Amino acid sequence: MTDESVRPFRIDIAQDQLDDLNERLDRVRWPDELPGVGWEYGIPLGYLRELVDYWRHRYDWRAAEARLNAWPQFTTTIDGANIHFAHLRSPEPDATPLVITHGWPGSIAEFAQVAGPLSDPRAHGGDPRDAFHLVIPSIPGFGFSGPTRETGWEFRRVAAAFGELMRRLGYRRYGAQGGDWGAAISREIGRTRTDQVIGVHLNLIPGAGATSEPDAGELAALSPAERERALASWERGRRFARDRQGYADIQSTRPQTLAYALTDSPVGQLAWIAEKFKEWTDSRDRPEDAVDRDQLLTNVMLYWLTGTAGSSARIYYERAHADYWGTPDEPSAAPTALAAFPQENFIPLRHIAERTNTIVRWTEFDRGGHFAAMEQPDLLVTDVRAFFRQLGGL
Repeated sequence: MTDESVRPFRIDIAQDQLDDLNERLDRVRWPDELPGVGWEYGIPLGYLRELVDYWRHRYDWRAAEARLNAWPQFTTTIDGANIHFAHLRSPEPDATPLVITHGWPGSIAEFAQVAGPLSDPRAHGGDPRDAFHLVIPSIPGFGFSGPTRETGWEFRRVAAAFGELMRRLGYRRYGAQGGDWGAAISREIGRTRTDQVIGVHLNLIPGAGATSEPDAGELAALSPAERERALASWERGRRFARDRQGYADIQSTRPQTLAYALTDSPVGQLAWIAEKFKEWTDSRDRPEDAVDRDQLLTNVMLYWLTGTAGSSARIYYERAHADYWGTPDEPSAAPTALAAFPQENFIPLRHIAERTNTIVRWTEFDRGGHFAAMEQPDLLVTDVRAFFRQLGGL
């Protein structure tokens, strides 16, 4: 008989784990560095030394743990995997259920600044009619949903598990929101459950960037503004493939080999993640230009303390080796919104997105990047509220 029980969960990291972390940080073996290269070869030595010193001597995990534990958290077993999630029921009885999903290298900690305004708008100066019951799961293989114990946990399987989670929690009609892997998962939930999902809000839309240089015929059919955007999308995608694709290639092919280094070295784990928070955000010189340093470190801690560097990376491998890899996205009839932030890795093009998505809202912002909930929480909250208000809620 399938166990559908939902079990209360509380984060309680043993002190010896924190002592071990501190000892490792005290004994870090630093590499050399070429002079004057900045971020071009990866995360700079001087910056990482400073960040590690802060992590070792000033960052307070216990305070972060307490903040996370302010959210009611649970675990349940779905399709053989442990699923960890926060469940914030709104004080507004008519709130719209919303499953909101992180990506890599993110975690549920991404949503610390948006959870309150979304679940309890009345307490944050908003309209109580815009309230949401929030379900914030950790993707299988990530954080306290990890590590996974079998192969095959690509995003479609995750979407099926999260759909089952919403059923198990008693939600028959709900929305979905996400970015990065959370965008692929949220879109798939909406695509496969159109009778349950009222709308899908994304801050990244899979497959909507230019994947080849636009030809004259394609450009001629666009407005001048869209033509310029299409050329910029191609150029950004080309630069990403040349300079920033390496992490995904490794995680898509040899996640286990990478796991030894990141699971043994907290500085390695920090560098692997912090680099992305610089490259993928609307930042100038360092990640802290865009995201709070303590929130960044809490996010890293959720990988380090759970030993899930390898199992979180496996979602790349599973997707790249799935039987559907390389085929066009299947169309989604779910009403879909995109919040487009300018420093996202790929510039989305609406005429491409509309080929396989039912786009009903498209908002382009003038600031923000890949980690929208951390970088521009107010803009993201406002757009999520407006989208579901546009749909009329439940």
